[in-house]
Amino acid sequence: MNKPEELLNKILESYRKDDMTVRVDEDNYVNKEVLIQVLEEIRKILYPGFFDNNHVRHEYLPYIVGERMEFIQYHLNKQVARVIGNSSICDMCTKSESASKAEELVNAFLSKIPEIREKLSTDVQAAYDGDPAAYNTDEVIFSYPGIFAITVYRVAHELSLLGIPIIPRIMTEHAHSLTGIDIHPGATIGKYFFIDHGTGIVVGETTIIGDHVKIYQGVTIGALSTRRGQMLKGNKRHPTIGNNVTIYSNASVLGGETIIGDNVTIGGNTFITSSIEPNMRVNAVNPELEYSLDKRAEKKSLSQ
Repeated sequence: MNKPEELLNKILESYRKDDMTVRVDEDNYVNKEVLIQVLEEIRKILYPGFFDNNHVRHEYLPYIVGERMEFIQYHLNKQVARVIGNSSICDMCTKSESASKAEELVNAFLSKIPEIREKLSTDVQAAYDGDPAAYNTDEVIFSYPGIFAITVYRVAHELSLLGIPIIPRIMTEHAHSLTGIDIHPGATIGKYFFIDHGTGIVVGETTIIGDHVKIYQGVTIGALSTRRGQMLKGNKRHPTIGNNVTIYSNASVLGGETIIGDNVTIGGNTFITSSIEPNMRVNAVNPELEYSLDKRAEKKSLSQ
């Protein structure tokens, strides 16, 4: 058994050997917990009154929203300044220059909140219209994991469009960890997007999805192959999905050249790697089922 000092030295040696997984002697990068708090405050602005602990009165909204905006600006400015300091946005910037650029980027993001709310309103409506089990739109906002994942995606996507690194992915992976829905912030998704049930869904970075698209649990909209790794960066690796498309559970739609036309329905358990013309229905051939008498069950029934 190693003595404590021997174990300590081995751990320290591993830090020197594998420095890719070490960040010491430099400024802290990002604070994930703070970003999650910021995300929650953004969600409260997007859905005022839904996730507050207290009753929200209309006449107090300017003060409540203003206070939240101040919280978001202060903390998001600091986090963005940290991640852009060594990025292409602000390469070799001084701390003051990074802070100034971060403030500019955060203000640009906050200006998108009305647009994000407009898109989310269509997503909530699509979830309610598309699910006969939904009692009302309040239930959709409060409890549907798909709406939570889409909300986080729409926030992260706007940050991604501004070129802010790392932070958008931290946000969407937070939603992924809670819902099992993995939407890359780089994906482009239209209005009235509905995720039903949701667990196990993957939407890749270069995916393009049109309006009025509905997908079920277990769907993968992914790359055909990633064996070339970083050499594929920047290439269109994921499919394009048209308008009014429904993709049922456990279907895989793969490849950057794959285009799914408007008004297409893709059945469950299908594997799609080539384009589909508009107005088509695609189904996997049902496996042939074999039925035989369970003699053990028959004997058990007779003995009772």
